[in-house]
Amino acid sequence: MSLNPIPRLKGNGRRRAIDKVAELRAENSRLFTRLMGADDAFALLHQQLAETAARQAEAEEIVVKQQADIDDLTAENDQLRDELAALKVRFGPELAAEANAHPITVPPMIRPVDGPEDQATAPIDVKPLWDALGVRPVTDPGKIA
Repeated sequence: MSLNPIPRLKGNGRRRAIDKVAELRAENSRLFTRLMGADDAFALLHQQLAETAARQAEAEEIVVKQQADIDDLTAENDQLRDELAALKVRFGPELAAEANAHPITVPPMIRPVDGPEDQATAPIDVKPLWDALGVRPVTDPGKIA
């Protein structure tokens, strides 16, 4: 092992310079290739950024339109609520007089049976399942009845 930190160079001085130039040209070529790749990647990222900005602008426009629609519908709802309150005040006495003139006199536990779909049903006979089927619980599993 050599104690000299500088490696021994082969060849004469002129040859070492030519080798170093070839090495530097190869390194320049590799760096230029990386630069071109980085340019391509940067162009793709720039294009994606532009597309994202366009999509964001479209989304913001949609949000603004929806908010305007919500505001319009809220105003219309408030106006209709005010109109309804005014009509209740105006026609409330007439509605009350009509309701008093034609009251419902049927007790709530009796329902009308005018149509066949409204026919009253018989009470439902509720009993244990074995009484309904006429069977008894098994007390002796070995015996067949």
